[in-house]
Amino acid sequence: MTGAADRVAARVAALAGNGAGSGAVDVRPVGGGDICDAYRVALPDGRTVFAKALTGAPGGFFAAEAAGLELLASTGAPAVPAVLAAEDDVLVLEWVEPGPPSAAQAERLGRELAAVHAVRAPAWGGPRPGRPAFLGSVPLPSPSGPPAGEGDWPAFHARHRLLPLLRRAADGGGIGGRDARDVERLCEELEADPADGTGLSGPPRPPAVVHGDLWSGNVLWAADGRARLIDPSAQGGHPETDLAVLELFGCPHLDRLLAAYEEVRPLPGRRGRLPLHQLQHLLVHAVLFGPGYGARCGAAARAALG
Repeated sequence: MTGAADRVAARVAALAGNGAGSGAVDVRPVGGGDICDAYRVALPDGRTVFAKALTGAPGGFFAAEAAGLELLASTGAPAVPAVLAAEDDVLVLEWVEPGPPSAAQAERLGRELAAVHAVRAPAWGGPRPGRPAFLGSVPLPSPSGPPAGEGDWPAFHARHRLLPLLRRAADGGGIGGRDARDVERLCEELEADPADGTGLSGPPRPPAVVHGDLWSGNVLWAADGRARLIDPSAQGGHPETDLAVLELFGCPHLDRLLAAYEEVRPLPGRRGRLPLHQLQHLLVHAVLFGPGYGARCGAAARAALG
């Protein structure tokens, strides 16, 4: 094992109740993440667990992910890995054996996702009031305050999602002047969005429990035939954002997943709102990966404005 794997093995064994000195039987790196180091860890008691570690992780990083998994599980709808331990430097989860994607798993996941979105969240923002959620390593503020109403999403999204991410992208050189101005113009329109459903954001909705970062890499296709949701940025949000992110980066059997979702929970006019709901994730990518995504942010803002 490498030194990093050795340290993770000892840490996981201690957290999982095997004692600080007993170590692990086997530790193998696994792929799939761009930010954390991830491992399959076999413990001396015969259990196998999944662990992810990040040196210098932002405060509350793994706690937010654990809280997000627990929020999703509390809806009773999706399958998620059980949280075994969440510390500042490591997160330990139940191991789920991966398997090939299938249409049956996608259809079931579509119905489960619709059921998740039917659960009302107490407010807009992260799973714990006043504490951030994260998209990748980028914190998303979760303002404290009274529960939000149905018509408050456009202003919340502009003030607490799009504009803070835009400032970070601009400060880091990830978005140019014209594109940044068009994102700002979109935010101004959202702030003024009428509550009667005729504006850019469509019909008003209450805050719903959402995964928050539902690109295809955060769908774990499982050998037991039931897909799991992983790596959430779970929070009170807008259901269309989850679907828009799946479409932004693609997903196996996406047509079957979306059809199953909309059989349960139709969303008239959703396709016309895709650019609006994809912009947040494009801005995060502009923050992390630079101006190639900044140009896509500007294009999405202009498409949303029509």
